[in-house]
Amino acid sequence: MPYLIETWDKPDGLALRTETRQTHLAFLAANAARLLACGAKLADDGSDGGGSFYIVDVETRPEAEAFLAADPFAQAGLFARSSITRWRKAYLDGVSYLPKA
Repeated sequence: MPYLIETWDKPDGLALRTETRQTHLAFLAANAARLLACGAKLADDGSDGGGSFYIVDVETRPEAEAFLAADPFAQAGLFARSSITRWRKAYLDGVSYLPKA
């Protein structure tokens, strides 16, 4: 069952986010097969919103925790906090995964 991971950057974390971005992007590329979705959270004007979200296709919470711990952003100490929640895939890319009635 997939897990939704949401992170919130530490205050004034933009410089650290920018500094580690390329390493983070390489990490995402290396783990693309496990990612159902991911991206930075943005303010309404499109500027940095100070956090990220990921939907990772893993079976257990420890796997989701290990994924987050391996993220270069986490290793650099960017996140003030994070949340990991099991996620039920109902619709993805316009496709229904709901049981047929």
